[in-house]
Amino acid sequence: MEPVRHRCVLIAMGGTIASRVDPRTGLAVPVCSGAELVAAIPEISTVADIEIEELSCIPSPHIGPPEWVQLHGRVAAALSRPDVTGVVISHGTALLEETAWFLDVAVGSDKPVVLVGAQRNASEADFDGRRNLLSAARVCVSPQARGMGVLVVLNQHVNAAREVIKTHSFDVETFNSGEWGYLANVTPEEVRFHRAPLRRVHVPLTAATLPVIEILSMYAGASGELIRAAGKIASGLVIQAVGAGHVNPAMYEAIRDVIRDGVTVAVSTRIPRGGARACYGFTGSSKSLEDCGAILSSDLNAWKARILLMLALQAGMGRQAIQELFNS
Repeated sequence: MEPVRHRCVLIAMGGTIASRVDPRTGLAVPVCSGAELVAAIPEISTVADIEIEELSCIPSPHIGPPEWVQLHGRVAAALSRPDVTGVVISHGTALLEETAWFLDVAVGSDKPVVLVGAQRNASEADFDGRRNLLSAARVCVSPQARGMGVLVVLNQHVNAAREVIKTHSFDVETFNSGEWGYLANVTPEEVRFHRAPLRRVHVPLTAATLPVIEILSMYAGASGELIRAAGKIASGLVIQAVGAGHVNPAMYEAIRDVIRDGVTVAVSTRIPRGGARACYGFTGSSKSLEDCGAILSSDLNAWKARILLMLALQAGMGRQAIQELFNS
């Protein structure tokens, strides 16, 4: 019996993996198509049949909610096809973890969705994009990748979308999952999973546009005036607080005021590990913010809390349901 041939859809979006140095400026810019990326990896044909969709060729800082909505449609359409094993998305690393988390929450399929990028552009002698893309294809066809949610694959490591963060601007060893650790590693012989992500949430994308959510940070002496200004234009705010989700009295008063005006507020923390939880009894503590109607983001950092809040609000969820969603 002949082995089953897998078909993976590669959605190309640009980023460093698609970049070369412009000889006129000496600076790298995204110029390579998905077809060019695949053509540079002949051995990928032994892994799967790669079907290429050219969605964009832009740096990832240019990606936002409109591009996520468009990408979601492409991903959902591909995954709905019975002949498709999974989807690989080539993407810039700057915002890769945000796109991964958005899709992890909004896509409802068990088929693998793998985001991949590169830290070094294609003009560099040690360009890591080819190896990363080959690894991503191998993860995409791995039976163990089913049901794992959206995955991020770089430098032979596999991370879960909820947990992964970029930790270095330039090193190839940049994406990791902090205290949780990698899900799997990719060797020349196999893709070996060591654990599964247990904290999974799903909020279907039903709106054509997403609500405006702004992020504001707490720092020594913050006045809270930016919170009041943002509350006039945004449906929701995420506060990047300190400690376990604390702010000073000025920010507390501003948060309380915008909540009274109907703005939904989620509180995260700038601390990488531990998350936000109710503790301490002073004005501006996480408990006092919770008591005035704010939502605590659990382990999600500010930018991932923003995405979950965005999807929750477009789904019409109320405060209690949103808090339960963050706690899930």
